[in-house]
Amino acid sequence: MSKKILIVEDYANIVEILTMRLQAMGYEVVAAADGQAGLSLARKASPDLIILDVMLPRMNGYKVCRLLKFDAKYKHIPIIMLTSRETPEHEKIGRDTGADAYVYKSDRKGTLLKLVQEYLN
Repeated sequence: MSKKILIVEDYANIVEILTMRLQAMGYEVVAAADGQAGLSLARKASPDLIILDVMLPRMNGYKVCRLLKFDAKYKHIPIIMLTSRETPEHEKIGRDTGADAYVYKSDRKGTLLKLVQEYLN
């Protein structure tokens, strides 16, 4: 059975690219375009991993992360924050809210896909 990844991201082109890459790696992908929908899908779909944007409509990624990580039912799900907020302060906030990893959207080294494999293997 393939592992399920939830992408919570409001830019459709990023969702599309990530979905294609992850499906090519054999993962099942579900997506939500805002924080509220992402939180509700995380609770319904029971993903094996979540890729979460920080700046989202309706609820930011930090809040989504915090709500999931402080809930015993969901805290085991690895959350990788994927963001254009590339400062140590923002990364610290991400880690403080419980994110397992913090990856910049500008990253060109394939860090995100490596982390996905690391957490799911």
